[in-house]
Amino acid sequence: MKQIIKLALRNIWRNKRRTLITAASILFAVFFAVAIMSIQVGTWDHMVDSIVHYHFGYAQIHKEGYWDDKSIDNAFDAEPVMAKLEGAEDVSQLVPRIESFALASSGSYTKGALVIGIDPYKENELTKTQSRVAEGQYLQVNDEGALVAEGLAKYLKMEVGDTLILISQGYHGINAAGKFPVRGLVHFGSPELNKQMIYIELEKAKWFYGTEGLVTTLVVDTEKREEVKKIVSDIRAKLGPDYEAMDYEEMMPDLMQAREVDTAGAQVILLVLYLIIGFGIFGTILMMLKEREYELGILKAIGMHTSQLNLMLWLETIFLGLIGTLAGVLFSFPIVYHFYKNPIIMTGDMASAYEKFGVEPVLPASIAPHIFISQALVVFFMITILSIYPMFKIKNLKPVEAMRA
Repeated sequence: MKQIIKLALRNIWRNKRRTLITAASILFAVFFAVAIMSIQVGTWDHMVDSIVHYHFGYAQIHKEGYWDDKSIDNAFDAEPVMAKLEGAEDVSQLVPRIESFALASSGSYTKGALVIGIDPYKENELTKTQSRVAEGQYLQVNDEGALVAEGLAKYLKMEVGDTLILISQGYHGINAAGKFPVRGLVHFGSPELNKQMIYIELEKAKWFYGTEGLVTTLVVDTEKREEVKKIVSDIRAKLGPDYEAMDYEEMMPDLMQAREVDTAGAQVILLVLYLIIGFGIFGTILMMLKEREYELGILKAIGMHTSQLNLMLWLETIFLGLIGTLAGVLFSFPIVYHFYKNPIIMTGDMASAYEKFGVEPVLPASIAPHIFISQALVVFFMITILSIYPMFKIKNLKPVEAMRA
C-alpha cells in the first residue's frame, strides 16, 4: 500500500504543468463557489438582521390570536410571562410594547397612525431607536411626549415642540384621547413606517389605551440567531396555549420566500459552475490516461494487478483534488474576509431601494465556516466521482494493444 501511495504522489508531479493546471481549475472552482455563497449568505443575513433589529426582533410573544387580529383587547399581563421565562436559556431580554392604531391630529390635519408604547432604554438596546432621531431628543422614562416619524410630521405640518392629539379606541371599547408634546422627529428608511409611526413612553401608552399593567407584545432579544427556533419552541412549552410565540420567519414570510428564491437562483449558478469545472477535470483525466496508455500497458503486462492500478490512478486524482480544494479554501478566505470587514457599498437606485426597507445599502460577505467546508466538499466529491472512470478504462485495457499504440 505504501508503494502504491508513493507511486501516485510521484506520478502527479511527473507532469508538473498538467498537475498545476488541474489544481488551478479546482482552486478557482472552489473560490468562485465560496465567493458566490459568501456574498449571498452575508447579504441576506445582513438584511434579515437589519429588519429584525429595525422593529420586529428575533421573536415575539403575544396573547393567543393577537397576530391575526392585532386588537388592543388582546393585551396581557407581562409579569407572570416574564416570571416564567426568567433565566430562560439564550434569551437576552424581553422588551415590552403596547402596539395599536390611533387617529393623529394637528390643527386641521388628521391621519391614521401606528402608535407604539416603548420602554425607552430597552427599546433602544434592541432597535437603536435613539440613533434615528433626526431632530429634537429621544424619549425618557415616564416621558409625557411623543416621537413622530418625519413623513407623518410633514403631513400634519408639525415640528418639535408642537402638540400632537391622538384619538383611538382603548381596552374593551373605552375612549382613548390624549395630547402629547412632540419631543422629536424620527427618520425611517421604509416609506411606509415613515408615514405612520409614533412612539410614546410605555406607561403613558398604558394610560392612553387603558391597559394599566398590560402589554400587547413582548419582543424576545437573543444573541444566538441560529437558535431562534429552539428558543421559540422552549417558550411555547413554558407558556402553554394561552400565548403565541413567533420567530421572525413566521412574522416575515414574504421576506423568507424571497430569500428562498434567491438561494435557488444561486444554486443554479453554482450547478453550472460545477458542470463546467467537472468537464474540465474530466478532460484532464482523459488526457492523462491517453498519455500514459503505454506505461499502463507495461505495468499490466509485467504483472501489476488491475486493482492496484485502479487504486494508484484513484489516489492520483484524489491527491489532485485535495491540493486544489485546500488551495481554493486558503486562496478564498483572505479575499472573503476582506469583504467581510469592508462590505461593498451600493450607490444610486440600488442604495435607495435598500434604504426604503430600512436596510443599510451594503453587500457584506459571510465567513461562516460551513460555506468554505460545504463548497470544498462538493468539489472534492465531484472529483471523487470522476475518478471512477479510469477504473473502467484499466479494466478493459489490453497490454499488447496499449504498448503498440
